[in-house]
Amino acid sequence: MINFNAHFDGKVIVPEEAVNLPLDRPFKVHIEPCDEPVPASKDSPQSALQWLVENAVDDELPGDLSAQHDHYLYGTPERS
Repeated sequence: MINFNAHFDGKVIVPEEAVNLPLDRPFKVHIEPCDEPVPASKDSPQSALQWLVENAVDDELPGDLSAQHDHYLYGTPERS
C-alpha cells in the first residue's frame, strides 16, 4: 500500500509530492480527510493568479495598452 498526501483541485486529486506509481494501471483509491491541512512546500506549483499578485508592478502604462498593443509592441499604426 502506498500512502501520500494530496488535495482536490475541483477536477482531479493532486499529490503534494512526487509519487512513483506504474503507468496505465488501475488503482483502488481510499479517500480519508487529514486532521490538519498539509502546508504547501516551496516546490509546490502556485496558481497563475497568485503569481500575478506577487509579480504585479505599478508602472505608468498607457490606458489603451490592450486595444493598441500592436502599436506599442511592433510600431504598427494606431487603431482608431
